Amino acid sequence: NMAVLRCDHPDIVEFIEAKTREGEFSNFNLSVGITDKFMQALLKDKEFDLINPRTGKASRKVSARAIFNLIAGAAWQTGDPGLIFLDEVNRENPTPAIGRIEATNPCGELPLLSYESCNLGSINLARMVDGNAVNWDKLKYHIKLGVRFLDDVIEINKFPLPEIKEITFANRKIGLGVMGFADMLVKLGVAYNSKKAVNFAGRLMGFIHRESIRASAELAGERGVFPNYKKSVYAKNGPKLRNATVNTIAPTGTISIIAGCSSGIEPIFAVSFVRNVLSGTKLFEVNPAFEEMARGRGVYNKTLLNKIASRGSLKGMKEIPKSIKDAFVTAFDVSAEQHLLIQSAFQRHTDNSVSKTINLPSDATAEDIRRIYLTAYKLKLKGITVYRYGSKIDQVLSFNYKSERRPAKAASVVMAESEYSGGCATGTCPF
Repeated sequence: NMAVLRCDHPDIVEFIEAKTREGEFSNFNLSVGITDKFMQALLKDKEFDLINPRTGKASRKVSARAIFNLIAGAAWQTGDPGLIFLDEVNRENPTPAIGRIEATNPCGELPLLSYESCNLGSINLARMVDGNAVNWDKLKYHIKLGVRFLDDVIEINKFPLPEIKEITFANRKIGLGVMGFADMLVKLGVAYNSKKAVNFAGRLMGFIHRESIRASAELAGERGVFPNYKKSVYAKNGPKLRNATVNTIAPTGTISIIAGCSSGIEPIFAVSFVRNVLSGTKLFEVNPAFEEMARGRGVYNKTLLNKIASRGSLKGMKEIPKSIKDAFVTAFDVSAEQHLLIQSAFQRHTDNSVSKTINLPSDATAEDIRRIYLTAYKLKLKGITVYRYGSKIDQVLSFNYKSERRPAKAASVVMAESEYSGGCATGTCPF
C-alpha cells in the first residue's frame, strides 16, 4: 500500500513519525505530498500554514524547516517517508480538467486520479543490445508492440469496481517502461556512475518516449482517441493519442527476477551473491554478463567468486582487470548525486513518474538525506525515495558494506531474500 498525506495537513507530524515505531505500518510505503509553497517557506526559513481539510482554513502555523527535518530524520531511521512533489506532478497532469492528482500507486511511479488503475509493462533493455551497440530498430518494434499490448489490457481487463472501469476507459493511461538498464550499460561498456551514463539515459528515454507517443497516435488513428481527449492538454495543439500517458519507470521487482535482468533503472546490486529461497535452500548466483566477461579475460574461478560474494563491490580487487571493474558498478559504488542524475535523465522523458531508490550506506546522515531531497526538488523530480542500509530489521538484502568512512567487518557472503531484485531493499517494491 501507499499512503500519502499533504505537508500542510494538521496531522502531518504524526504521519511522518508513524513508522518510527517498530512494526507499525510495515505493509505501507509512506510519502509526504510536498507543495511549492512548502518548499518556498523552507528555502526562506519561514513558517507555513497547516490547513484543516474539512474547512479549508488555517489551523496553525509551523516551521517548514522543522517539518523538513522531521521528514529527513524519519527517512534516515526507517526509509520512510519519501516525498511526492505534488505541484510538479500536476504541472504534468495530462487531464487537469478531470481533477488534481493527490497520490500515486504503491511504488510512486504512477501518479493517478481517484479510482484510476495501474497498467504497466517493461522492456528488457539487456535484450536490445547487439554486440556492443543498441539495436534501435528492435527497440522501436518492441515499443510499438508494448503500447498496443497495454492498450489491449484495458479492453480485456475485469474491473473490481465500476468507478475504476469508467475512469480507466476515459483516460486509458498506460505505463510502458524498462528494466535491465544496468545490464545494457555493461554490454555497451558504459560505467553506471559516469557522465556518459547520464547522457545516454536521456538519449535512450527520449527515444522511448517519442516512439511511445508515435505508437499511441497510430493506435488513435485505428481505434480512436481516449474519451477525455478534448479535456486534455493535447486537445489544442498536441498529437491525437489513444492514451493520456504512455511511459512509466517501475521498480520491476518480480518481473526482472523472472527475466533474469537488473531491476528497473537501478545499478547492479552485487556481482555474485547467495539467494535464500524456499525451505532454507541457498542458491549461489553470478551476474551472467560478468561470468561471460571474466571467462573471456581468463580470470573466472571459484576462489574469485567466493571472494566477490563476500563483498558488495569489485572495488579494491587487484585480481579483476580495471575494464571489468569499471563496467560492473554496484549500487553502493554509486554516489547519491549520480543516482539522482540518472533518475532525472529518465524523468525528463517520462510522462508519468520514475521509481528509483537512492541507496545510502549505513553511516549516511540525516543531513545527507536533507541534501538529497532538496536536490530532487531542484531537478524537478516528481518523487524521491531513499534507503539507508540497515535502517530496517526486515530488509531483504544483507552484506558487509565498506564505505569511505568505515571499513568492512569480517566478511560473510552477500545475502538476498528470494524476492530481492536489486532495487528497494525494504521488500516493499514487488512489481
